[in-house]
Amino acid sequence: MTYENLDAKLVNSLLSNGRASLRSLGDELDVSVTTVSNHLRDLEDEGVIRGYTPIVDYDKLGYDVTAVLQLKVEGSALPDVTEKLKAEKQMVSVYEVTGDYDVIAIGKFTDTDGMNDQIKSILTDADIRESNTSVVLNAVTENEQFDLDLNEE
Repeated sequence: MTYENLDAKLVNSLLSNGRASLRSLGDELDVSVTTVSNHLRDLEDEGVIRGYTPIVDYDKLGYDVTAVLQLKVEGSALPDVTEKLKAEKQMVSVYEVTGDYDVIAIGKFTDTDGMNDQIKSILTDADIRESNTSVVLNAVTENEQFDLDLNEE
């Protein structure tokens, strides 16, 4: 029995089925339930696995307007602005980036009026120097996970 790449195989199995039981994971990976449990605990303790959550289709819940906000921020205010954006309920992603803008934030909204109101509220922050907002016409792929390389030869 080899444990080479077991953590990557375990993560890949969970990406396919996050609700898999320890027993089914053990059977699939040809290891004991105790081994699976120990490796999962280690992956959780290391922060590799941060939780087990459903993958939600926001469009089906009525959040079918997606906005991409690009913001230029006063340099020293960057941490404050990103924390405020992170706290906004409908901001699903916030990134500090290189390039012409300092921050990119992705928001999900039920309609353009709600989007407009929230964006206008965000833009009242004096530390935001410039903004550019795009509305997504079609999400070709979104929130996709990918299997880890197993480095098998």
